[in-house]
Amino acid sequence: MRKYTGKSIRLGAAAVAIIAALCSPIAASAATTSTNTTINATISSTISMTTSTTVAVGVTPTASGAMSSAFDNVQVTTNSNNGYVLSFADADATTTLVSGANSISADAGTQASPSTTLTNNAWGYRVDGVGGFGAGPTTAETNIASSAFKWAGVPASASPNTLKTTATTALNDQTKVWYGVKVDTTKPSGTYSDTVTYTAVTNS
Repeated sequence: MRKYTGKSIRLGAAAVAIIAALCSPIAASAATTSTNTTINATISSTISMTTSTTVAVGVTPTASGAMSSAFDNVQVTTNSNNGYVLSFADADATTTLVSGANSISADAGTQASPSTTLTNNAWGYRVDGVGGFGAGPTTAETNIASSAFKWAGVPASASPNTLKTTATTALNDQTKVWYGVKVDTTKPSGTYSDTVTYTAVTNS
């Protein structure tokens, strides 16, 4: 029988170790990558507006004419960083105040060149600091012979006038639009009415 030596045993152990190493699984290094995503939240512009709904101007006429005024409280709210534009005009092409078959004409003055005072049997508007109206401040007038302020006729629906332009966000931003009526005793009694339309648009 052949006898194994100690050396042969050591060589056998080394061979086993080599074989084991060759048969062991090889650990692979991990591959990685990264990238960024940007989140854009686009906030749309919004705008809303309120008015007094009705402006009541009461006049007790005299033979030579009497005039009264009252204001509409127009308030605009917008989240537009560029602000808004407020304009207005009569709701239609007819700019008279009407009571049945009777009417009161719009004043002949314009926003750029308003009348120094309302003429008899006419009505008009004014906004402090706009056009040729002057800085004001306007105050209510009741049954006086002649107004202390300038007035213009409300424009027809096809030709609106700009009342205010802003350049930032607004919360209940107020514009007082004053309306004045002057009549003499030739006008029959009654409630004379017309409708105006305000338009508020955000600036782009």
